[in-house]
Amino acid sequence: MRSAFVSLVGRPNVGKSTLLNALIGKKISIVSDKPQTTRTRVRGILNKDDAQLVFVDTPGLHKASTALGERVNATALESMRDVDIVCLVVDASQPFGSGDKWVSEQLDISKAIVVLNKVDAVSSAKVLAQLNALSQLGAAEYFPISAKSGEGIEQLIAELVKRAPDGPAMYPSEMVSETPQAEWVAELVREQLLAVTRDELPYSIATRVTEWEWPRVRCEIVVERESQKGMVIGKAGSVLKSVGIEVRKQMPDGAFLELFVVVDKDWQHRADRVERLGY
Repeated sequence: MRSAFVSLVGRPNVGKSTLLNALIGKKISIVSDKPQTTRTRVRGILNKDDAQLVFVDTPGLHKASTALGERVNATALESMRDVDIVCLVVDASQPFGSGDKWVSEQLDISKAIVVLNKVDAVSSAKVLAQLNALSQLGAAEYFPISAKSGEGIEQLIAELVKRAPDGPAMYPSEMVSETPQAEWVAELVREQLLAVTRDELPYSIATRVTEWEWPRVRCEIVVERESQKGMVIGKAGSVLKSVGIEVRKQMPDGAFLELFVVVDKDWQHRADRVERLGY
């Protein structure tokens, strides 16, 4: 039996959460086209006959300008320590630049695997050019993959299993995630809000479940300004209604989801509020 913790790191929006879901074969992490969607560590567990791989999806490393940004950066950096394998995820559709280089300098790149994601979005010539540019990093291995189409996923898993040290499984074989149910529902609510809001509003939203008396679940949506409250509620409650419908589709039958919007002024910029909201 082999087992390993595998950290997925990289800049925002390179597809780490989509990759995690593809590796596990199930939705474990919320996905959005907005950068910095992931704010906390999310663990997904892949169970095979001879191995268990525990993947850690991390927030995208970026130049922080808020207390929230500083906290999620710290979370990502902490997630590279005390793991067996680090995968540096890079976006094939974007030029390899200083941001990727900086992230690579935060880890022992000689032992890391570089995963070139989104190869389905570019030509073969562009993939080769990207791999050539990435070769300067001196990583242990390079894998071109598409988390969206599944291309290269099985080959990557096979390499990770080969690199995993001998050891027992760390989680029960039926377990695929360690995210508590209440936290998962809050993330599903935030995922839907990310899909329908724009400009700076997605980054001003936090969600948390404040009551869980099944089948009744109360989720609080936190915004930074009074003007944002109306935008999240929508005309005659239209936005909240559509968000509730989509989230309930992903919850067990019979769930009764209540959504409330509250204002916590400039919470992103206040370290105590960031911590209170669970980041």
